[in-house]
Amino acid sequence: MTAEIFNLLGLSERDISIYKALLAIGPSSIRTIAERSGVNRGSTYECLKSLQQRGIVTYQPRGKRRYFSAREPEVLLQLANDRREQMEQAMERLKNTVIPELHHLKPDFSIANVEFYEGDAGIEQVLRDILNRVGAQENPVYSVFSSKPIRPLLYRPFPNFTAQRVARKIQVRVIALGEGGESADYSERKWIRTEGPVDAAYIAIYPPRCAIISLASDNYPTAVVIDSREVATAQQIIFNTLWKLL
Repeated sequence: MTAEIFNLLGLSERDISIYKALLAIGPSSIRTIAERSGVNRGSTYECLKSLQQRGIVTYQPRGKRRYFSAREPEVLLQLANDRREQMEQAMERLKNTVIPELHHLKPDFSIANVEFYEGDAGIEQVLRDILNRVGAQENPVYSVFSSKPIRPLLYRPFPNFTAQRVARKIQVRVIALGEGGESADYSERKWIRTEGPVDAAYIAIYPPRCAIISLASDNYPTAVVIDSREVATAQQIIFNTLWKLL
């Protein structure tokens, strides 16, 4: 676990070994640090330069040699705080500048607006896309057409989907085709009664996207996601009209 934390700070295993060695032995020459850390001398020198630039170690000249010292471990908290601030700035730039600029490169509609997914891993990606996109909206709500045969497979790769949806207070309205299905928190459900069996199908409408999930075989789900405000709006009109009639 400690190694994972150091890795998040951008420190390699060699960096960690050298820093720990310095803490243990105090101010030392490159040769001594290399022997204590088990890192070869050339790599030790490069790591020390990097650690010095990041303010984790310092050095003092003694004659023709440099003696390096490790700063107190609390310096790592400052390093983590600096990385957090950099990440927050990067996220703001992505949201406000980079992503809008990248969207402008896309044509109004092309084959790139249609995405295909297969198997459990693909369905999980679609479900996470629904949560992330709807959860970011000011009024987090989406609409679903769903049939009974698809339900056992739908959440198989993402069993805590509903729990995450509820935790994020995302509202869903469901029109169930045929029998079955239960309402949960932040959800409303209405039914369309049918005669005979119903095919496995699930359509999620979350403008500007619409996801269609079905079965390619008895146990293998597939999905098509259409990223088109016109298509999603048309589907939403159909859903809202049916919802009022039920």
